[in-house]
Amino acid sequence: MTSGEPLLSSSSRASNLSSVVHPPPLTLNIGSFNCLCPNASFSSSVFDDAQHNFFDLNDEDFVSVRDSSFCKRSLERSASLVTTKEFHSADSQFFQQFLLECPVQERKRMVSWGGAMELHNSSATFEISGASTRVQEKLNKSQRSHRKSHQFEDNLLHEENARLIYISDPKRTNDKYEFTGNEIRTSKYTLITFLPKNLFIQFHRVAYLYFLAIAALNQLPPLAVFGRTVSLFPLLFVLCVTAVKDGYEDWRRHRSDRKENNREALVLHSGQFQLKKWKKIQAGEVVKICADEAIPCDMVLLGTSDPSGIAYIQTMNLDGESNLKTRYARQETTSAVLEGDSILGLIRCEQPNRNIYEFTANMEFKGQKISLSQSNIILRGCQLKNTEWVIGVVVYAGQETKAMLNSAESPSKRSRLEGYMNRETLWLSIFLLGMCLVVAIGMGLWLERHKDQLDTLAYYRKIYFTNGRDNGKTYKYYGIAMETFFSFLSSIIVFQIMIPISLYITMELVRLGQSYFMIGDKHMYDSSTDSRFQCRSLNINEDLGQIRYVFSDKTGTLTENKMEFQRASVYGKSYGSSVLMADPLQESNIAEATAAAVGGRKWKLKSEIAVDSELMSLLHRDLVGDERIAAHEFFLTLAACNTVIPILTHSPSSCCTESQRHEDVEAIDYQGESPDEQALVSAASAYGYTLFERTSGHIVIDVNGEKQRFDVLGLHEFDSVRKRMSVVIRYPDNAVKVLVKGADTSMFSILAKDIERDDHTRHATQAHLTEYSSQGLRTLVVAARDLTDAELEEWQCKYEDASTSLTDRSLKLRQTAALIECNLNLLGATGIEDKLQVGVPETIESLRQAGIKVWVLTGDKQETAISIGLSCKLLTADMQQIIINGNSEDECRNLLADAKAKYGVKSLNCRNQNLEWKKNDEIDYLEIPADKKPSNLPQWHAGKDEGMMSPSLALIIDGNSLVYILEKDLESELFNLATSCRVVLCCRVAPLQKAGIVDLIKCRTDDMTLAIGDGANDVSMIQMADVGVGICGQEGRQAVMASDFAMGQFRFLERLLLVHGHWNYQRVGYLVLYNFYRNAVFVLMLFWYILCTAFSATSALTDWSSVFYSVIYTSVPTIVVGILDKDLSHKTLIQYPKLYGAGYRHESYNMQLFWMTMIDTLWQSLVLFYIPLYTYKESSIDIWSMGSLWTIAVVVLVNIHLAMDIQRWVLITHIAVWGSIIITCACMVVLDSIPIFPNYWTIYHLAKSPTYWLTILLIIIVALLPRFLIKVIHQIFWPSDIQIAREADILRKRPDYLGLKPDRGSS
Repeated sequence: MTSGEPLLSSSSRASNLSSVVHPPPLTLNIGSFNCLCPNASFSSSVFDDAQHNFFDLNDEDFVSVRDSSFCKRSLERSASLVTTKEFHSADSQFFQQFLLECPVQERKRMVSWGGAMELHNSSATFEISGASTRVQEKLNKSQRSHRKSHQFEDNLLHEENARLIYISDPKRTNDKYEFTGNEIRTSKYTLITFLPKNLFIQFHRVAYLYFLAIAALNQLPPLAVFGRTVSLFPLLFVLCVTAVKDGYEDWRRHRSDRKENNREALVLHSGQFQLKKWKKIQAGEVVKICADEAIPCDMVLLGTSDPSGIAYIQTMNLDGESNLKTRYARQETTSAVLEGDSILGLIRCEQPNRNIYEFTANMEFKGQKISLSQSNIILRGCQLKNTEWVIGVVVYAGQETKAMLNSAESPSKRSRLEGYMNRETLWLSIFLLGMCLVVAIGMGLWLERHKDQLDTLAYYRKIYFTNGRDNGKTYKYYGIAMETFFSFLSSIIVFQIMIPISLYITMELVRLGQSYFMIGDKHMYDSSTDSRFQCRSLNINEDLGQIRYVFSDKTGTLTENKMEFQRASVYGKSYGSSVLMADPLQESNIAEATAAAVGGRKWKLKSEIAVDSELMSLLHRDLVGDERIAAHEFFLTLAACNTVIPILTHSPSSCCTESQRHEDVEAIDYQGESPDEQALVSAASAYGYTLFERTSGHIVIDVNGEKQRFDVLGLHEFDSVRKRMSVVIRYPDNAVKVLVKGADTSMFSILAKDIERDDHTRHATQAHLTEYSSQGLRTLVVAARDLTDAELEEWQCKYEDASTSLTDRSLKLRQTAALIECNLNLLGATGIEDKLQVGVPETIESLRQAGIKVWVLTGDKQETAISIGLSCKLLTADMQQIIINGNSEDECRNLLADAKAKYGVKSLNCRNQNLEWKKNDEIDYLEIPADKKPSNLPQWHAGKDEGMMSPSLALIIDGNSLVYILEKDLESELFNLATSCRVVLCCRVAPLQKAGIVDLIKCRTDDMTLAIGDGANDVSMIQMADVGVGICGQEGRQAVMASDFAMGQFRFLERLLLVHGHWNYQRVGYLVLYNFYRNAVFVLMLFWYILCTAFSATSALTDWSSVFYSVIYTSVPTIVVGILDKDLSHKTLIQYPKLYGAGYRHESYNMQLFWMTMIDTLWQSLVLFYIPLYTYKESSIDIWSMGSLWTIAVVVLVNIHLAMDIQRWVLITHIAVWGSIIITCACMVVLDSIPIFPNYWTIYHLAKSPTYWLTILLIIIVALLPRFLIKVIHQIFWPSDIQIAREADILRKRPDYLGLKPDRGSS
C-alpha cells in the first residue's frame, strides 16, 4: 500500500447486508479528506472476534455546524505536519501483500517488561503463574480470599452472553432496559434509608446492643431505677454523634456525586455534537472528548484528531500512574471519521468486569470483522492529553464502568489492642453479673428475713396508709421470687457503666487526634514528591507500636525506581565499567557530528545520560564487521522494542558554542509504562538511536542523524510466563526482523546454538550478567534474527487467528510468539541501576535494633536482590547464607532438611511451643518471653549476652521453590527455618506468593506484621498484613489506595514505628485501662452503697450525675492525654530503637496490668465510700448531700489519678484536667439549684462546712497512697527501659546535672 492510497476503498464501503434493520447513521462532515497522509500507511490491527456485525451505510452526509470548522482546522494542521516528512519506507507492493498493523495487545501489567525487574510486577489481580494460583487456593481455604486477587474475574467472551452495542443507536442498544445509565453513586444512604441503615451498621457493635437492652429494661415500671428519659441519654448521645459524622461524610459523597453527574460532554445528536449531562449519557451514544477533558464513561475509540488514530491518555485517577498511555482508534473507523463518512456498526464486547488491563471485543464495520482490545478503549476517570479530540462510542456507563467496579474499599482491619479489650470487657461483664447476683441474693434473703414486717417497713409495706383515694390499696408487690429477679435486673441497670460505652467514642476521637499529628509531622514530609504522610485507616494506629515483622518490596520501596542505564554487554564485550561520563570535548564532537547529519537539529534528552566513549566510537565507525552490526541492532532493539511514547518540544539551545547559540533544539521526553523502558530508550537516544515518532503502525528512529521509518508488523508484549517482549518490524530495505528482549532465564533457552562464535558471546554475556547482578543492577538480555518470507507469512496467519480467538487468546498469542522467538542471535545485555533511597540502610539497622525482622520480597533475580541486600545492610558479611533454589517438591524438602540439620534448627509445633521459637527468633534482640519474666522488668542491658548466641542466618529463597513449599506439608518446615533466621530474602516471587509469605507468619504466630510496597503487585501483601503501608512512588497509587498508611519514602518507616507507633500504643493502652478503672471505681462505690441499703438498688446520686459522669465530667482529660501525652521525646526513641520492644512485649496493656488496676480500683472504691460514711455517721446529713459529696470526690479522685500518670504536661493538659473538676462543680451547682430535683440546694449547705473539703482531701490521699508508694518503689528498684530513658531525658535537660551519670541514659 502506498502512502497516498486511501485505506478503505469504495468497494469496501459499499459492503452491506440488506436483510438487517439499520441503526441511524453516525454522520460527520468535517471537511474533505479523501486520502490519508503518508504516515497513515498501515491497516487494521489485530482481528478479535468471530461474530458478524450487520450494518448499512447511508450516502447522505449531515453537516455538524458546531464542530466542522474545528475539526477541519485540526485535520489541515495534521496534514500539513505529515506531508513535510519523508521516510525510507518499505516497498508498497510488498507491504500490501502482508497487510498488518501494530497490534497493541491488551496490557495485563501495570509495569511492562524489565530485565531483572519484578517479573510478576502486576497487581495481585492479574494473570499469575501456577505457583501463585496454588498459593491463592491455599489462602482461599484459610478464608482470606476476599483479600486476594478475586477482584478481576475471568470474563471470557461468548456469543450467548456478549454485550451488543449498536453505534449511535442507544435505543436499540438498550431495548431491553438492561443497561444502567451513566449516573454514578458512591454514597451509602438516602434520606429514607439513612436512619434504619445507619442504626443497623452501628448496632454491629455488641456493646451498643448491651446498652440498648439496659435502656429497654429501664422503661419497665418495676425496673425504673433511673428516669426513663435519662437512661436513654448515653446511648442516644453516642448514636447521634456517630450518625452525624456518618451523615456528614455521606453528604459530602452526595455533593461529589452531584457535581460529577452534572458535568457536560459533547454527544452526537441529529448529526451534531451537543452538550449533554454526563448522567444522561447512554450506552451506544457517540461522544466527543476534547483535549484535557475527562472521560465520562468507558468508550471504544472511533477516531482521533491524529490521522493515524492515536490518542494519549493519562490514567492518574484510575491507577495513579502519571505517565501517558497510548490508545488507538481502528484505522477503518478513523478514516471514515476523518472523511466524514457515516459510522454504522455493531460492537460485541464482554460483560462489565473489573479488569482495567483487559478488554475483549470485536466490531463489525462495513463487512469487516475488526478486533478490539484494551488498546482501543478509554476508561472513565482518564484524561485526554496531547490530543486535540477523540470520538468514541459508549460501551459501559455509570456503575458498570471499570472505574466504578474497582471502587471497592480495602478490607477493614481491627486493632489487636481492641481484640484484647474485648477480652477484658468479657471479664468485666462476668464481674458485673457477679455483683448483680450478690445484690439479688441479698435482696431475696433480706425479704425472706423481714417478710412479716413488709406491711410496716417504709419502703416495703404492701398497703397504702394514706387518707387519699389510694388508702387501703396494695402496692405493686410481686412476691419474693419476682422481687429478687427484678432486683437482679435493676442492679444491671444501676451498674451498667461497668462496661464503658464512652470508651468507643473516646478511642475514635483519640485516634483521630493522633492521625492529625502524624499527618502534620514535618519529618515525614517528602519534598521530592510533595507528599505528606497519609492515615487512610483510623482503626489501627496503636498497632504501629507492636510490629514484629516488616515485609518489604524492593523496587521502588527500598530503591528509587528511577532507572539509570549503567552497563552494556555488546557482542561479548562489556562497556561502561570505567567511564561514567564521556569526555566533554569528545561528547561535544560526537554531538556536532550527529547534528550535522540532520541539518543542524539536535535531540536533547530531559535528563543527562552517561555514555561510554569506546562504545560511542564503535557505533560511529564506518565498519561492516559483526561487532558493528551487533552494536547497531542492539541499540535499534532498545529503541524499537518497547511501548514508550516520545514527547517532542522545541526549546532554545543551551549549547555554549557560538555556532549553536541560536539553533533550535528538539527536546525529547519519553513516557512509558515502566521506568526500565524509559531508561533503555533514553540510553539508545544518548548513543544516537533516537525514537521520536510512534504511531499504531510504524515508528521513526533517528539513527545517527538519518531518519528511518520502520513498519511495525506485530508486537508481543511482556507477560509473566514468557518473561520477554518481541516486536516484528520491516526495515526500510524490506528486510523483516524480530527484535526480542527479556529476562536471562527465558532468553538463553531460545538462542541459536550451532555457531561457535555465538557460544563465545553467550559465555561472555553470562559472565557479564553475573557481574552486573552482583553490583545490584537490573539485567536484560537482547537478541534478534531475520525472518524469512515463509516464516513471516506463517506467523501472520497464526497471529491473526490468535488475535481473533474468543477464548484463551493469551495462550494462543504466546504459542504464536514461540514461532518467531526462537533461534535468536544474541546481541548483548544491559545493566540498569535502581539506586537505593536515602536513609534505607540506617532505617533497616534501626528496625533490626528495635527487634523487628525485615523480610524482603522481590521479583528481581537472586544476584540482584543479594547485592541490594548487602548495600542496604539487610545482609552483612558475617551472615551465614542459606540458599533454597529447588525445582521439585522433593528437592525443596531436602534443601530445607539439610539447612535445618546443618544449623541446628528444631522442628516445632507452631503456637504451643511459642517460647522456643521466640528464643530462636530473638538471637540478638531484647526479648525475654512473657511467661518467663514480668513484662516490666528491665531489659536495657540484655544485649550483653549476644556474643554467646549462634551466628546470624540469612535465608534466600526463590519463587520457584515457593511453588512447592507453600503447601501444607512444607510450610511448617519453611516457617521453622525462616523464623530462625535473622533475615529472609525472597526472589522472583509473584504477588500472591508475597501474600502467602505474610500469611505464613500471621497464621503461625501472634506477632504483628507490616507490609510495605509501592506497586500494584504489592496490593495482596499489603492487604494481607496486619498493617499495610503504601509508598507514593513511580509505579502508580494502587499500593497507596489499598494501604492503611501511606508515605513518600521508606526511611519514614523508622519514625512511623519507633516514634508514632510507640506513642500511640502507650497512649491507647493506658487509655483503655484508665477507662476501665474510671467506670469501675464509680460502679463499685454504688455497689457498696446498695449493700448498706438493704440491697434495694437505690442510688444516692442523681440520675443526671450518673449519666454525666463518663460523658462530661471525666471524658475530656482522657481524650487530651490520649492525643498529647508522650513518655519519651522523639529524639530518644530514635536514638535508642530497642525501646520499641515495649510495644510487642505488651508492657502498656496486658492481663497482669488489668488485674492490678482492678485491685487498685477495689481499694479506691472502698476508701471513696467508707470515709464519707464514717465521717458523717453521727450527723443528720441527708442521702442527697452524701451523693453530692461522692460525685465531687470521685471526679476529683479519678482526675488526680490521671494526673499522676501524665508524662508530659502542656497548657491544654492542665486546662483539661483541672477544668474537668471545675466543670463538675459548676454542673453540681446548677443541678442542685433546680427545685424539682430531690438534691435541691444540698451543695450550698455542704460547701460551707470545712468537714466537706477535708473529707475530699482525705479520700484523695488515702485512696492514692498505695499506688504512689508502689510506683516509687518500682521505679527505684526495678526500673523499666522506658523509665531509665526518661530519667536520662530529664537529666539532659538540666544543665546542673550534666556529667553526673553520663552512661545511664545510653545504657
